[in-house]
Amino acid sequence: MEDFEIIYQRACERKGGENEVAALLPKVRSTRALANTTDDRYLSEMTRCVFQAGFVWRVVNQKWDDFEDVFFGFPPEKIVMLSPEQLERFGQNKRIIRNMQKIVGVQHNARFILDVAREYGSFGKFIAQWPSDNLIGLFAYLKKYGSRLGGMTGQRVLRNMGKDTFVITPDVVRCLQGAGLDIKNNPGSQRELKLIQEAFNVWHKKSGLAYGHISRICACSV
Repeated sequence: MEDFEIIYQRACERKGGENEVAALLPKVRSTRALANTTDDRYLSEMTRCVFQAGFVWRVVNQKWDDFEDVFFGFPPEKIVMLSPEQLERFGQNKRIIRNMQKIVGVQHNARFILDVAREYGSFGKFIAQWPSDNLIGLFAYLKKYGSRLGGMTGQRVLRNMGKDTFVITPDVVRCLQGAGLDIKNNPGSQRELKLIQEAFNVWHKKSGLAYGHISRICACSV
């Protein structure tokens, strides 16, 4: 497998230098900060990423204050109490994006968060304790128990909340393929995901960089 230092140098050449690459790296928050983040913020970011999937992100962001208002600030314990009639009214509210399936999914994810919080104390504590050397396991967990959190959506939720994670974007896939990994353009099999995790584990151990930083550098290198 290609040495990560070569990938890093290629990224610096493409972006104009080390400072330019450093400015593009995502913020990685401490385990304490992740654990102390309230459950409503995780549900809020889940909802934002779900609505952005397959849609214009800018439009979702422009409406986000209204989303926060309509969903009462996303407290999971309140969202799970909404009746089908109330959710139907949300689906007719012009202040938000009127996608009924995704609106119903907000309630599903609120229940998911509460279920996890009952076991771990909070959803944030659950996310904080999950080891980065098994991120593919966390991706699978979000996909299995959450609503519409598979693929890059769940990965983006984690990245946006500050979890140290890679995101399997097309550019990252191209970098991994160029580094020697036998994966398809849209890797999804357990074998492919395991290869990706192992590659990031090796690069993390050798470079000492955060997984999220390695991921962004990979994307910048192609």
